[in-house]
Amino acid sequence: MKDTNPNKFLNVVAALFLIGFSFFVLKELQSILIPFFLAIIISFVFLPLYNLLVSKKVPAAISLIIVLLLILIISNISSIFIFTSINTFSNEFPKYEIKFLRIYEDIITKFNLSEAQVTSLNHSFDIKALLMEGKLTSTITGVFSSITSLMGNYILIMFYIIFILSESKSIQNRIAIAFPSKNQDNITQTMKNIFSSVKTYIAGKTLLSFLQAVVIGLFLWICGVDFYFIWAFMFFISDFIPNIGSLVVSVFVAISMLLQFDSILTPVIILAVLILIQNLKGNILEPKIFGAKFNLSPLLLLLSLIFWGYIWGIIGMILSVPIMIIIKIIMMNFDQTKPYAILMSYDATAKAK
Repeated sequence: MKDTNPNKFLNVVAALFLIGFSFFVLKELQSILIPFFLAIIISFVFLPLYNLLVSKKVPAAISLIIVLLLILIISNISSIFIFTSINTFSNEFPKYEIKFLRIYEDIITKFNLSEAQVTSLNHSFDIKALLMEGKLTSTITGVFSSITSLMGNYILIMFYIIFILSESKSIQNRIAIAFPSKNQDNITQTMKNIFSSVKTYIAGKTLLSFLQAVVIGLFLWICGVDFYFIWAFMFFISDFIPNIGSLVVSVFVAISMLLQFDSILTPVIILAVLILIQNLKGNILEPKIFGAKFNLSPLLLLLSLIFWGYIWGIIGMILSVPIMIIIKIIMMNFDQTKPYAILMSYDATAKAK
């Protein structure tokens, strides 16, 4: 006679209920949670500056005001460039669509396809509907619109940043008071490791992505590539989606350059340099800085991209990898969850720094 555990069924039901409830909360409260996650990322980026000012005997309130002013200046300057670039892109890109359509028709003519074959091909790819009705332009500008729509939550994000920065110093003290036991030192050290690791990842990743975007933007500008600021901005955003994000942007840049330049050699050289820049950062700089913290399974990255993309749309796709990295860092610092963090890794033999 088999032994049955009466609690096993209840545990499974409870787990399914918890997963369903979490899914519901993430989906329904996205207008609150997305600004919160963005505020966390921004706060960790500027936390070193805030701590530096405080360490130099600058009052905490003054340090907070300085950081907020810096965030306001950077965000407003970026917004001006983004909105200007979107308008320019919307006005100019239809010219590229028309040029692409001519190239497409020339290729069809050279292959001497029959009228039935051409009709079937046009029906399959729906090129004219895609280009002449502006669907491609609206799709690309829609990506920017989704990102810039966060400006509507600008005040909420700033409030989150104020509270996160102002409470960053008191968290450790509250942990010490909340867990006054013999394991207090272990708990405190674990929380320090989590806090330090997450801060290193977010600040380092954002800085490296920004520097890469600046280098790519300047290179494209020197080469005379149209919409260079848009491409640089997209490389910055998509860099938070390893491999997939940069690959998609590189394809868009390559298509744009093929339509802009008469010679195919120039786009090929520019694209080769872009790939070189991305590989130098991704394969040399990031491993040295992050170690195994950024070591996630490609399958997990794909599933995370699909899940968060479904929950929060484009913003969810951008935040998917940072969220998984943070989860992995936290799990690596607890003995009970460390095996699951190792399962999340691509190279289980790599050592986290």
